[in-house]
Amino acid sequence: MPPRAAARKAAPRKVLRKLPVAMTGRASPAKAAEGDKPVFAYIASLPQPQRSIAERIDALAAKTLPKLQRSVKWGMAWYGVGDGWCFCCGGFAGHVKLTFGRGTSLSPVPPASPIGMGKTSRGVELASLADIDEGRIASWMKQATALPGFGKKR
Repeated sequence: MPPRAAARKAAPRKVLRKLPVAMTGRASPAKAAEGDKPVFAYIASLPQPQRSIAERIDALAAKTLPKLQRSVKWGMAWYGVGDGWCFCCGGFAGHVKLTFGRGTSLSPVPPASPIGMGKTSRGVELASLADIDEGRIASWMKQATALPGFGKKR
């Protein structure tokens, strides 16, 4: 047997054949529901490190925004204060997306332009806890909730 083939046979690679549904590059199939409980269940369903990142974002939102309201919509956790939703947090393969619906109105404007979220949406992709700049994200959260929300709450 050639040396390369012997090495492959000796050290089989563990191949992940199927990503968890929430991590396939699309939002998860979590059912739409308003309230803390569905959001906490959605976050708990994420694999690590996405779960830890989403937990930290959720805790930062709760600390930063009095009267925070949560919901699961379109397979992601949504957050708002008042009449509409302002930002969302969703787990994807390799990162968590934090997206602000009116992100082009924030200062500084968040760097990422999410696909399919609207022309004014901007956000950040967080691959680890170290990527979370709590001061900047808290500032964006406050700014976002001062703007009109979207997707009327029931």
